[in-house]
Amino acid sequence: MSLIIDSHAHVVIPGESYKFMAELASHRANPHVGVPRLSDDAVRKAGQTIIEIMDRVGTDIQFLSPRPYMQMHSIKPAKVTALWTKHMNDLVHQTAEMWPTRFRKVAGLPQYRNESPVNCLAELEFRVKEQGFIGCLLNPDPTEGDDTPPPGTGDPFWFPLYEKLCELDIPALIHSAGSCQPRESYTLKFINEESIAILSLMESDVFDRFPNLKLIVPHAGGAIPYQMGRFRAWNIRRGVMPFEQKLRQLHYDTTNYDKDSLELLIKKVGADRVLFATEKPGTGSAVDPETGLDLDDLKPVIESMAMLSQEDKNNIFRCNCMKLYSRFRTGEE
Repeated sequence: MSLIIDSHAHVVIPGESYKFMAELASHRANPHVGVPRLSDDAVRKAGQTIIEIMDRVGTDIQFLSPRPYMQMHSIKPAKVTALWTKHMNDLVHQTAEMWPTRFRKVAGLPQYRNESPVNCLAELEFRVKEQGFIGCLLNPDPTEGDDTPPPGTGDPFWFPLYEKLCELDIPALIHSAGSCQPRESYTLKFINEESIAILSLMESDVFDRFPNLKLIVPHAGGAIPYQMGRFRAWNIRRGVMPFEQKLRQLHYDTTNYDKDSLELLIKKVGADRVLFATEKPGTGSAVDPETGLDLDDLKPVIESMAMLSQEDKNNIFRCNCMKLYSRFRTGEE
């Protein structure tokens, strides 16, 4: 039976963590109370709900990371997100250690507003080298819309993080967090920030400077694949590398929940650049009245695509992911 790898999923958070989150946000890490260790019973109860879902939809392995919209990257002072990120990474680690054949670990970064990502490097290195994490999340706007955001992802501001990603040979999933803007929900924030990140990278020399950099854009590339005619025209007028060729410098995942949109993504970037992902349980966990299945039950959707060869499907379900996440391939199974 073929291995099914869900490359984009998030931990289910136990009640003990919500209590710590409320206390941390209310007293703003002052006084400093440290990071509590979750009880094994609480972690097992939360993790079991994911395992049951995975078994129901036919997923063999999920990559777990902190839940993005709860990362609190904009809450002052920086100690809040530092402590919360450590707690969430501890939860990811503890969960994956309980089910080592079913989960892989993806780290959150203690990004803070528009401060340099240099402050994230120690946490990332510890999680990868000491605890076997195989990737990380990268938030393009840790201000969460509450201040002037950092420069775009093509700017030298991000180079220290890119250097560390290349050194550790791990991918980053470009995923924003919450939104402080009343006119932009966190879900819309995700799509907007992914679109901005792609264009910033496409207009930069990042991949010339870091040819081994591995970046993944979730949610089927934000809005870009569906508006790429505008950007193709811009590149043609300037006589630079075709936009569709530039898009293949990145990878994308399937957390979109619409078959037509996913087929368009694959046509534009190629089946070799797309990773199977569901973010289940999450935003897409709602029953489609037309099929009776959850919208994020995407395995049958990919399997039903007549445009894909069996090799394409194998690549999307597992091979692309195993090539990109080298520490998954070489780490302990």
